[in-house]
Amino acid sequence: MDVTQQHMLDAYRAAQTGAGAPPLPAAGTVRTAREIHQWHRFQAVVTDPADRLPGRARRAARAVAAFLAGYLGPRRPLPPPAPTPAAPPPSPTTDH
Repeated sequence: MDVTQQHMLDAYRAAQTGAGAPPLPAAGTVRTAREIHQWHRFQAVVTDPADRLPGRARRAARAVAAFLAGYLGPRRPLPPPAPTPAAPPPSPTTDH
């Protein structure tokens, strides 16, 4: 049963009992995403800079890797495989 079917079943049950309809599926998704974003921004402010070092180290490692990839240039493609020799044609045979 997917979310829409579950919501329809819950709405039907609520209508049978006279209760209010349940909220629509994913009604709070945007609000939840916004709250998670605000929480991360808050943590960035209150976290001690020494504790944030691993994240900075990862970003620095990615930057160095990107620089080296650009400095060394793109990888050259592999040479094409050697052609395989063709099989000789079958010799004609005569049966007398």
